[in-house]
Amino acid sequence: MTTATVAGPIGHAESSGVASEFTGTWRLLRLYLRRDRIVLPLWVLLLSLPLGSVYVKSTEKVYSTPDQLAHFAHSINTSPAQLAMYGPVYNTTSGAAAGLWKAGMFFTIIGIATILTVIRHTRAEEETGREELLASTRLGRLANLTAALLVSCIGALATGLLAVVSIKGAGVDAHGALAFGLALAGSGMVFAAVGAVAAQLSASARTARGIAFAVLAATYVLRAVGDARAAAGPASVLSWLSPQGWSIQVRALSGDHWWILLLHVATTIVLIGVAYSLLRRRDIGAGLIAERPGAPTATAALSGPLGLAWRLQRGALVAWAVGLGLYGLVIGSVVNGIANEVGGSKSVQDIIARMGGASALEDAFITTAFTLLGLAAAAYAISSTLRLNTEESADRAEIVLTGAVGRMRWVASHLVFALLGPVVLLLVSGVLGGLAYGIAAHDVSGKLPRVLGAALVQLPAVWLFAGAAVLLFGVLPRWATVAWGVFTAGVALFLLGSIAGMPQWVLDIDPYSHLPKLPAEPFAWTPVVALVVIAAALIGLGLYAFRRRDLR
Repeated sequence: MTTATVAGPIGHAESSGVASEFTGTWRLLRLYLRRDRIVLPLWVLLLSLPLGSVYVKSTEKVYSTPDQLAHFAHSINTSPAQLAMYGPVYNTTSGAAAGLWKAGMFFTIIGIATILTVIRHTRAEEETGREELLASTRLGRLANLTAALLVSCIGALATGLLAVVSIKGAGVDAHGALAFGLALAGSGMVFAAVGAVAAQLSASARTARGIAFAVLAATYVLRAVGDARAAAGPASVLSWLSPQGWSIQVRALSGDHWWILLLHVATTIVLIGVAYSLLRRRDIGAGLIAERPGAPTATAALSGPLGLAWRLQRGALVAWAVGLGLYGLVIGSVVNGIANEVGGSKSVQDIIARMGGASALEDAFITTAFTLLGLAAAAYAISSTLRLNTEESADRAEIVLTGAVGRMRWVASHLVFALLGPVVLLLVSGVLGGLAYGIAAHDVSGKLPRVLGAALVQLPAVWLFAGAAVLLFGVLPRWATVAWGVFTAGVALFLLGSIAGMPQWVLDIDPYSHLPKLPAEPFAWTPVVALVVIAAALIGLGLYAFRRRDLR
């Protein structure tokens, strides 16, 4: 006897059996694996194969004696900047453990990959209308989300298993290699579930990505601040609030705390359950954050393309400003006296003295923290620029351009936010961070300009990423979202390039490596002007190409 199937109010196939909610999952899974046949293997291989051949072996060659390893670990565990970026070193006798410490940033990068994968196959599909077309067939309500989660989790598990093979191939103990690989996979799966929840909240894929990335950034900040404050001692409470912190606390090759992996599993299951529950409560194409109905008549502010762009961009700008402002506030509140928190032993004080004293240590921490903030501002700039691509793909740009609005005027209305929006973000975070630092140090007039300079000096690199997005939009509109791949490569190069032993010409591709390291180093005009000129050239080429091509 067959089970009768009827179309529910949301357009999906429904029946009395629970299994019907997952009808079509395997076919969608095959489809998504086929669509991701290039991107998925690429990020899996990039996040796994270098671990043994680059990180473990290169570190063992550089630190070949116990004394060298002990000195290396001591210098890391007394440097708040290094602790904030990568976490502490728990094993002072193993070069392999030190090498895997260098790869701690992978716990965050894999989160970026899984978030993008989930939202691409869920909310982005709904936004384009393809999900509604599929839903008109015999497709279960939860099939699409389940298939997207399976693709992401398969990628995360494949990354973890290949990481085990790579690390084991470098001669590392199998148990330690497995601990690291599972911690890496666990972090990816948690953020895949975060992406699944974010995809239910907004009708816009762009907003959903922003929500998920905000969670990713918040957990990274919690881990960074927690580790910087805890130094080599017990993990701070803040670190335990972060999935990246859990992965580090697994302590591969340093005790292998297997039970911590249960936190990844439990959090993933809970978040997936939340995503399923939210999906059942909403209509297809809609988000749980309801869109407010428009006014009966448009205001004067919407009389031109700039007003329309402001209406479309303002929500994201405010959200990013709040998030990065809080980041700056947290950094400013912890930097004062951070040298005193890393220990008072003579050896620690000697290291601090060699680095230039407590003030130099604080300057180095500010430099690192606000460079990371510059990376976040670049993500906003790319997102804001790609709004052009979204408007064109949805045919809304064509409607605007049929009126008395020229192409360049329309593009310029959005580029105002892509170029000046980061100025606002960095200004807000720099002011809040500088005020918090200055109040704690009882020297607002001295600390505020230093922190604000460290924030604003990131702008040329941010504009360069925006220029790359404009160029792709103008020349290759169907591949405009590759700008996110450029950004991911830039992040990986900045965070991992130098410690992976890459050639200098490769490291020079990273725009952030050329910026003055304020306030730790003096300001230099030459690299700033050069980056601005390159960014302007990319934007100019993109605008020229857009002016000459047809709309999609």
